Amino acid sequence: MPRKGMRSLCFSPRTPSFSTSRQSTTSESTASSTNRRRFSKSMIEQTIDAAATIIMKWDADTSAYAKVTSLFYESKREALQFIRSVNELQKTMHLLVSDQDSGSEKLVRAQILMQTAMKRLQKEFYQILSMNRAHLDPESVSTRSSRTSARSSTSDFDDDDEIRPAGDSISEIEEVSSMAMSDLKLIADCMSASGYAKECMHIYKIIRKSIIDEGIYKLGIEKLSSSQVNKMEWDVLDLKIKNWLEAEKISMRTLFTGERTLCDQVFATSDLIKESCFTEISKEAAILLFGFPELVAKTKKSSPEKMFRVLDMYSAISEDWKEIETIFSFESTSTVRLQALDSLVRLSESVLSLLMDFESTIQKDSSKTMIPGGGLHPLTISSMNYLTLLADYSNILTDIISDWPPPAKSTLPASFLFSPDSEDSTAPAISVRFAWLILVLLCKLDSKAKHYKDVSLSYLFLANNLQHVISRVRTSNLQYILGEEWITKHEAKVKQFTSNYEPLAWGEVFSSLPENPTAPITAGKAKDCFRKFNASFENAYWKQRSCIVPDSKLREEIKVSIGTKLVTLYRDFYNTHISTVGDERSARLFVRFSPEDIGNYLSDLFYGTVSSGSSSTSSSVSSRHRRQMLRSPLRV
Repeated sequence: MPRKGMRSLCFSPRTPSFSTSRQSTTSESTASSTNRRRFSKSMIEQTIDAAATIIMKWDADTSAYAKVTSLFYESKREALQFIRSVNELQKTMHLLVSDQDSGSEKLVRAQILMQTAMKRLQKEFYQILSMNRAHLDPESVSTRSSRTSARSSTSDFDDDDEIRPAGDSISEIEEVSSMAMSDLKLIADCMSASGYAKECMHIYKIIRKSIIDEGIYKLGIEKLSSSQVNKMEWDVLDLKIKNWLEAEKISMRTLFTGERTLCDQVFATSDLIKESCFTEISKEAAILLFGFPELVAKTKKSSPEKMFRVLDMYSAISEDWKEIETIFSFESTSTVRLQALDSLVRLSESVLSLLMDFESTIQKDSSKTMIPGGGLHPLTISSMNYLTLLADYSNILTDIISDWPPPAKSTLPASFLFSPDSEDSTAPAISVRFAWLILVLLCKLDSKAKHYKDVSLSYLFLANNLQHVISRVRTSNLQYILGEEWITKHEAKVKQFTSNYEPLAWGEVFSSLPENPTAPITAGKAKDCFRKFNASFENAYWKQRSCIVPDSKLREEIKVSIGTKLVTLYRDFYNTHISTVGDERSARLFVRFSPEDIGNYLSDLFYGTVSSGSSSTSSSVSSRHRRQMLRSPLRV
């Protein structure tokens, strides 16, 4: 009952026995405090002694064995015990500092042991980083399976089975990498907790920066000035750009990703240390990497290939932009993000400038050479090759062109045959820009068509070149950029050109026959019609033999259109009046062609025969019909 009595007295200060009870309680508390102090001193001494045993065992200054042996490689269990002892020693030192009654000799001894331990851990940290360069290279770290996440320091204290990475499917490289990262984290945590973070960071930065710098060097990234890049021949610069594209991919997938992962794992307990290490290790190399595209964008190289190399570099950075922001997310690495962004801006400006140069090149083309047979102009071929390749970058160009003001139509030649389409405010900027570039090309082709003295040939020239444009649009990404309506409108223009060509090229042949081919006429009139038809057809045929229509579909459409009208008209006249001219001898004299002959001769056209007796590029021309025409020149 004494505890109950004491409790009641304590809650009743007015009781006479209160002072006696208080004296008794104070005495018991003093005795208890003395016992705890004695117990604490005993534990402190035991902790220091235990730490001294393992720390001094691995003191390289006093032990030849410790000098040539790695603690973490020799015995992982003993290494973990070493770390645990150092952590306990650190706690003990805090107790000694806070306890004014503790002897300074113990604190001095603990401090000496701590310095010895830190010296050993620095050596171990350096050895692990150095000996595992192959397993801690950025590629190994960046591809390390998530199943092999670094072990926590507490889970490693239990037994050897828990020290081994789990999962038999983990590769040997991943296992070694995981173990090395875990060991480094244990040491880094211990040294940081003990106040030696600066020394740990110094070792880490030196070794890891050399790996990143070596990696960038092996990838071919070097420091160049703007003047050096400007002086390079295009072939040399082109090789460097190709190399950069591969280097950027490897750097973002392995080099910087792996280094960020390693920093995050080793210094997981301190964001400040993590940031400081990664920034000093990677910042210089990353700025060097992302600075090269800006130099290329600023060059005055005018090779047509430059556009596509610039777009490739823009695409590489923009596709990796999220990774760039994630890997270089620290405030101290903001200069890397800014450099990558500056390069994107410069590259986009270069693209716009190159597009304007392309347009200007088309407009300034001053060649007056007429293409034989009204065929394809080299400007048409080269321009459409360029535009179809550009269309493959439609996603990138959409971003670049989105804010670019639409072109001014006032720059078009006033005499242009095609009327520019009405303004379409809803059309995407990229569609407007590509349509405009093709419009500029067609304007230039129209001006070139005027150099033909034969007007019919100028229309055939326009039809051929526009058909080539449409064909390239249909077979490339241009069809998605320009749309079906654009294609339909321009196909109608091709038909308009061919419709204009036919009466100009074959009008005299048609007019040589009466409007009503089956109407009765005299023998003299019939003979005169046959003579005129023979002469006009021969003349038109020889002129049109040199014409060429490269597109097989368009070629057949033109021949069918002419043949259907002409053969039908001539057959009606032939069948009605062949007997009118007289007997068989007279017929042979005045009638040189049967309706079938006309169809056969027409089938030989538009393959581009350049001179009489020489064949065109097509093997389908009927040699029999050619020989017949050459053997029997028509009499007029």
